[in-house]
Amino acid sequence: MSDIYKVKPISYPVKGIVQVPGSKSITNRALPIAALADGECRLSHVLFSDDSRHFINCLKTLGFQMNVDEPNKEVRIQGQNGYISGNGDEVVDLFVGNAGTAARFLTACLAIGDGVYRVDGIPRMRERPIQDLIDALRMLGVSIEDELQTGCPPVRIRGGKLPGGKTRVKGNKSSQYLSGLLLVAPYASSDVTIEIDGELIAKPYVHMTIEMMKAFGVEVENRDDQAFFIRAGQRYQARTYAIEPDASNASYFLAAAAITGGTITIENLGKNSLQGDAGFAYVLERMGCQVSLTNDSVTVTGPQDGKLQGIDIDLNEMSDMTQTLAAIAPFASTPVTIRNIGHIRLQETDRIKALATELGKLGQTVHEYPDALRIEPAPIRPNVEIDTYDDHRMAMSFAILGLCADGLVLRDPMCVRKTFPTYYEVLETLY
Repeated sequence: MSDIYKVKPISYPVKGIVQVPGSKSITNRALPIAALADGECRLSHVLFSDDSRHFINCLKTLGFQMNVDEPNKEVRIQGQNGYISGNGDEVVDLFVGNAGTAARFLTACLAIGDGVYRVDGIPRMRERPIQDLIDALRMLGVSIEDELQTGCPPVRIRGGKLPGGKTRVKGNKSSQYLSGLLLVAPYASSDVTIEIDGELIAKPYVHMTIEMMKAFGVEVENRDDQAFFIRAGQRYQARTYAIEPDASNASYFLAAAAITGGTITIENLGKNSLQGDAGFAYVLERMGCQVSLTNDSVTVTGPQDGKLQGIDIDLNEMSDMTQTLAAIAPFASTPVTIRNIGHIRLQETDRIKALATELGKLGQTVHEYPDALRIEPAPIRPNVEIDTYDDHRMAMSFAILGLCADGLVLRDPMCVRKTFPTYYEVLETLY
């Protein structure tokens, strides 16, 4: 693909069953859990993308025996029962690209490693905070530092025993700090209690982590999302584990149904999903769509008059849906307000600012606040080039907007490789 992608407008309701790759969030939790388990784990429906490949490559660098079968979306990992190899005092370098989950989960897990490690990534990763995780690990007795003294990677970890005890982590920056601590906590020498400082954001991602730990045999005591207790001596048990389709990536196709008056079904993603973003279907329902959710599928049908209803919503617990919702806001009959999303300024890009800028190019009136956006729908300007900011969700969401706009062009479209390398191929099945 070239450095631009011209979105072809669609003049009819889209219909069909869309196949979405495995969940990034589940894949990037299953990989470290399997590596720490007490034998071989077989992971099926694995997402193969830039992020997961970086994670897999890091595990290979750490000496884990892996059988990676991309065509069949399967990974077999020989878990080492909590052992992570090192190279004495020689630093083991681990490159994570721009994969925030890999950076944070690996940093936590390397506390029990048998060596010295450096976790680093692309220039943007060096702007993504990790100080709160560093502070929390230090409280548990871990030797760790940010080499540039910026509170961001590169991070150097001297592994050894994880003493355990009590630690605190801020809840309002990123739930990935807490998830990283939870993942490694069973391997501490003593019980671990993690207290939350302030309100915990993105709770569904934490609950996902806990449910996956339970599926592999480790129990976490959740004390009203304000403290978490993990008993020492527990170990992840080897098993076969199937990864759900990615609910975040499914949202783009459900949004396509919403703005075209069509009907889209996503299979193997239903009421029992571990992913909070599966709730985006109910956001669309509030905007006038018909939603059918079964145990193993979700179907959305857009309003037949082609007009969505505006909405005022707190998206803190599914903040990755901000861009999807913002991209369909121009098709609403009244304003769309998205609240409590300040932490997304620290992700792949400043997502609030990026949305305000690109929607403004399209003629929308956008009010930008520190932790919110208000979009007042207006006629969409034709023939606009959209910058994607090396952010996969900017590219995927504005591609959906382009289905009902004239001449929309995406710059740097292949940033979608981060989580959905075949996105445009799947998108074109809608035509």
